[in-house]
Amino acid sequence: MQAIEIEGHASAHCFAGPDDLSTLNYTGGTTGKSKGALRYHRENAGAAAAILADFEIPEDARYLAVAPISHVAGTKVLPTLMRGGTVHMLKGFDPEAVLATIARERINFTLFVPTMIYVLLDHPALSRTDLSSLELVLYGASAMSPSRLIEGIERIGPVFSQLYGQTECYPISVLRKKDHDPRTPELFLSCGFPIAACEVRILDDNDQEVKTGEAGEICVRAPHVMAEYWKRPDITAETLKNGWVHTGDIARKDERGYMFILDRKKDMIVSGGFNIFPREVEDVLSQHADVAMVAVVGIPDEKWGEAVTAIVVPREGAKPDPDELINFVKTRKGSAHAPKQIQFVKQLPMTGVGKVDKKVLRAGFWSGRDRMVG
Repeated sequence: MQAIEIEGHASAHCFAGPDDLSTLNYTGGTTGKSKGALRYHRENAGAAAAILADFEIPEDARYLAVAPISHVAGTKVLPTLMRGGTVHMLKGFDPEAVLATIARERINFTLFVPTMIYVLLDHPALSRTDLSSLELVLYGASAMSPSRLIEGIERIGPVFSQLYGQTECYPISVLRKKDHDPRTPELFLSCGFPIAACEVRILDDNDQEVKTGEAGEICVRAPHVMAEYWKRPDITAETLKNGWVHTGDIARKDERGYMFILDRKKDMIVSGGFNIFPREVEDVLSQHADVAMVAVVGIPDEKWGEAVTAIVVPREGAKPDPDELINFVKTRKGSAHAPKQIQFVKQLPMTGVGKVDKKVLRAGFWSGRDRMVG
């Protein structure tokens, strides 16, 4: 306060330059220990500009932040303020408080992880809350069930837009509102089209671009890529090899340019000699009417090396049949992808940023073994 009184009404001078260190954000830690991603002011400015250019943020933005602002929800704060908008924050996610705030403050854009959307759709207050002010609901951090997404469009409106990126480079792609057409739900499985600021390629293990429709690693060049991992030059060199961010996400691109994530490279299951990406099995099971949430992992098996195992949270009131779910996958993806077993649970372990914690799921099956693969 004393400094303000001395300076009077003059604006404070910024002594930071574009190449000065700005932030240290930590990765979600879904595949190992969290790593600190260092960014300069130039890179954070680039990220804000990319969000404003591609995310369909309303002109008179009234943004509600309920997910952790240390993660993806925080990346919308600066763009909102740059547009002259207002940021509303809630301490934690309480569905009644979220719905009441949207109605009272006429919130027109927000960001949720899928589990938050599921909770809101199942909450009795949703049907009696005025959500007509909403123009944009961003979602990301993990895949969303297509059937629940259709339910959201029907009950909340055609306001949904999926975002994709990671701490090392965010944003990368977006599946816009116009792409969320209930008549073409197969597109809901896509992470969208690369944003204008990103050069994206799908590369093989030799850093060669794969053909359309083939699986490879998403690699990115953009003005908003992190500078380095804090005190981890070895992993920095590996991740930023040849000037490209190697995301570790395996995906394919269709003839229109939409990307479909198959899974994390490190999550791949090797079962009976077949390489199986859990996300492909999860995408199928999440379309079943009795499935609320699902996670697929490989567990040790003497015959298969790893056995595809689906851990399912049933929809409220539903009693799904394990054999029916197995056949549901088999008829759509083939026998190799069909789970060898189904386990039902009340909830899945989640990380602090709203992703399913597969490390915890796998640990229960692999503890006491020399390695975590078959």
